[in-house]
Amino acid sequence: MDQTGSPDVIQLKPFNLKTPGPGEVLVRHRAIGVNYTDVYYRNGTYPQASLPGKLGHEAAGFVEAIGQGVSNVKEGDRVVYVVASPGCYSSARIVSADVLLKIPPELDFEIAAGMLLKGMTVSYLFKRVANLQPFHKVLFHAAAGGTGLIAMQWARMMDVEVTGTVSSEEKKELAKNYGAANVINYVRENFVEQIRDITQGRGVDVVFDSVGSSTFYQSIQSLKKYGLMVSYGNASGKVSAFDLGLLSGHLFITRPTLWSYVATRKELEITFGELLQLVMLNKIRIPIYQKRPLQDVVALHKLMEERRTTGCSILTV
Repeated sequence: MDQTGSPDVIQLKPFNLKTPGPGEVLVRHRAIGVNYTDVYYRNGTYPQASLPGKLGHEAAGFVEAIGQGVSNVKEGDRVVYVVASPGCYSSARIVSADVLLKIPPELDFEIAAGMLLKGMTVSYLFKRVANLQPFHKVLFHAAAGGTGLIAMQWARMMDVEVTGTVSSEEKKELAKNYGAANVINYVRENFVEQIRDITQGRGVDVVFDSVGSSTFYQSIQSLKKYGLMVSYGNASGKVSAFDLGLLSGHLFITRPTLWSYVATRKELEITFGELLQLVMLNKIRIPIYQKRPLQDVVALHKLMEERRTTGCSILTV
């Protein structure tokens, strides 16, 4: 990208990779995970380190070459990785060996690329941010998205009653099929009123909100006393500064990021290990509904911004 803006600013250009340096690995990509975070970097909501800029945070493929001192992987290993710095929309990339996670032969590259960021996001949100328990009732926005459909399954597995919000009747059925106890079409229904009805006026224990400005205040209104607001995304725009008095003296709010919760190698390995086990045991299905070649990335970004995608999206190389 020479500039930020609409999907049309994305360009595919040839490039040459250098030999991996000490501690580095060249990964030849086979599948690339696409996330709404990529839209933020493309449209300027999140700043690029410099321009021309790059996109993409996760990919799966083969180790093609290793640098001096690398011992955790070897050439030919099947790996997946997620990193904070964009650059995965490419046929190959040089990354630190410390971020690489080996995947078994039974796990398809496309599943691996689709599950990592979204699956680990659900894991840290549910287990470490909110410490969900079976007696909790939660509201999860964008329930038919990639993260949302994984979250519906994970909540059901934990015996947590989850209500999801979606933007269409088709997405409503999809979220129900993946485990939502209740689903609200926020285009047709007032989700605050619906939550009050579902909870007999009490509200939910936790709201997980990746939408941002358009749902922020209503999300807080949906909480019960001592409830927790987890704002972890900005799909509709960043949340403006607000008066802490909005928390009424008893509510809690947090703005976590995945990077903070997988900052150490041990955290990364534990979070990924649990996710991998759940996927391999078929307890969590990775719902890939959009699969496009890398050359079609512009069209995929347009679908995402038009809210015409469901589940996970990936690019293939």
